[in-house]
Amino acid sequence: MLKNKFTVITGGSDGIGLGIAESFAQNHADICLIARNNEKLELAKKSLSAYDVKVYTISANLSDSASIAKVAEQITSISPKVDVLVNNAGIARFVPFEDSDEDILNLHIDLNIKSMYLLTKALYASLIHAKGNVINISSYFADRMLSGRCSTAYSMTKGAVNSFTKSLAFEAGKKGVRVNAIAPGSIETPLLMHNLQQMDEKAQKAFNEMISTIYPMQSIGKPDDIAQAAVFLASEMSKWITGTIMHVDGGLTTN
Repeated sequence: MLKNKFTVITGGSDGIGLGIAESFAQNHADICLIARNNEKLELAKKSLSAYDVKVYTISANLSDSASIAKVAEQITSISPKVDVLVNNAGIARFVPFEDSDEDILNLHIDLNIKSMYLLTKALYASLIHAKGNVINISSYFADRMLSGRCSTAYSMTKGAVNSFTKSLAFEAGKKGVRVNAIAPGSIETPLLMHNLQQMDEKAQKAFNEMISTIYPMQSIGKPDDIAQAAVFLASEMSKWITGTIMHVDGGLTTN
């Protein structure tokens, strides 16, 4: 389905990003993973090698905007065309608004918005060359807040991701490039599972009760749930879809 398509995935060394990489590799795409942790990148590369596709890794801190031009140069030295760019790298710090400061704000803006904008811009010519597409990872927090999760900075940036997706889709369509976003619900990532393990028994019980109450499907998702949506958006099956925000959230945003 994605044979020989050169795909760049940011935040691709674990969690949702690695899940997307695995599904793309299963569909015969060549992969370039970008993440900060070299050790995780090497482990991810090793796991993806089982699929007999080309796998490249670039270690970079995308929250440092000065590094993005260099990253783009490394990518285009691998391939002059980029068929798919998955902007997955992001950060979430749930801090009450009264306790937040400019550092917290910049932390979210730099990685969740600026890195996405600047990397897409740096690879835009390669995307146009490939008649490719961009998949941005947003969040249900752009539209729905949860009690006890103070998400002002995070939600603001994910709302910006949705607006960026729609406005770039409007502009890039004339150049043959599609731009869509996926807004996941809670996903069973290593980070989420680690956070759950840090909770006491009462807090874990409250979390499970919340999931069974607010999610119509009564469960959280897995990285593969997001990955399959990404494969669809990257493939010819979605050739007339652009500017959409696809909610893959077990029905969370229905209520």
